[in-house]
Amino acid sequence: MRVLIAPDKFAGTLTAVEAAAAIAEGWRRRSPDDVMDLVPMADGGPGFVDVLHASLGGELLAVTVTGPYGDPVPATVLLHGGRGGTAYVESAQACGLHLTPEAERDPERATSRGVGELLVAALDAGAGTVVVGLGGSGTNDGGAGLLAALGAVAEPADALDCGPSSLATLESVDVSAARDRVAGVRLVAATDIDSPLLGLIGTTNLYGPGKGVAADRLQAVDATLERLVGATDKKVALARGAGAAGGLGFALLLLGGTREPGIGLVAEAVGLAERARQADLVVTGEGAFDFSSRSGKVPYGVAAVAAHAVRPCIALAGQVLIGSREMRALGVESAYAMVDVVGEQASFADPAGSLARLAERVARTWSH
Repeated sequence: MRVLIAPDKFAGTLTAVEAAAAIAEGWRRRSPDDVMDLVPMADGGPGFVDVLHASLGGELLAVTVTGPYGDPVPATVLLHGGRGGTAYVESAQACGLHLTPEAERDPERATSRGVGELLVAALDAGAGTVVVGLGGSGTNDGGAGLLAALGAVAEPADALDCGPSSLATLESVDVSAARDRVAGVRLVAATDIDSPLLGLIGTTNLYGPGKGVAADRLQAVDATLERLVGATDKKVALARGAGAAGGLGFALLLLGGTREPGIGLVAEAVGLAERARQADLVVTGEGAFDFSSRSGKVPYGVAAVAAHAVRPCIALAGQVLIGSREMRALGVESAYAMVDVVGEQASFADPAGSLARLAERVARTWSH
């Protein structure tokens, strides 16, 4: 029996690569003759580069970029196909929420400059296409820092570099140098977020609270992004995906980039559809499997590919928070939870071992 194992990360405990390995280890204990095809997945957020490197190979370029509060942070650029090929970068490596302890977060000062520096590194490496995975950001600056790193200039001079707080003083922006810097290069924003930049369904109101923006500051912070939009392009701010990753989507679209669904882009890059056709069973998973998984998350995307290949798809998760009817609406035959097998405490204490135990038990039902 051939089993395709294509999980997302288990947030806070396991990367997608680690999760796939744990599922395979547990499955083999029960069914050692089954053939495992490990395809760790991502939707553009944390783990995007590692997942693609695990499946595609390519050259990893180590760089140091500016973190959300100015400190240097390590990051990587994945170059696939050599000069003229495709570079993959992950915004969360430069401005991710996980980079700063919760007590020290101040999203009104956080900058996305480091993401722009990742783009510069990809351009310097000779990439013909640069794919930017968007997700998990701790910034809310509309991509102003990214624009500055690529050469955009503003009045006052530092208005783009210190988060929404400095955008409050913004008078004008010239992005022509930034556009020249990426001229001739295909830019792709990989995200499943389709919200605009501004307003009640914009990045600040939807995602700002999760980054630490106080409820009584949401309107003011949104107003600072409106100043950036007024100085650049109001039409782009309304585009689908402009609100992704604190507005990094807006900056990339402003530079002539396009938006592609993250899960679809990764699935195509790793050849998921063909690999699903060769499998007898598809196994996916994530930390918490609930109905929000329909919103562009990995399990829903993997299940859709499995359905197209007419293969059953099951999910393994830390917790399963929906019933069988909702599972089927997501295209998943059955879902199984680690906490039901080993308990919540053990699931967090030994996530890889717990996931392997769950996979071993599930193999009793699904392996031939």
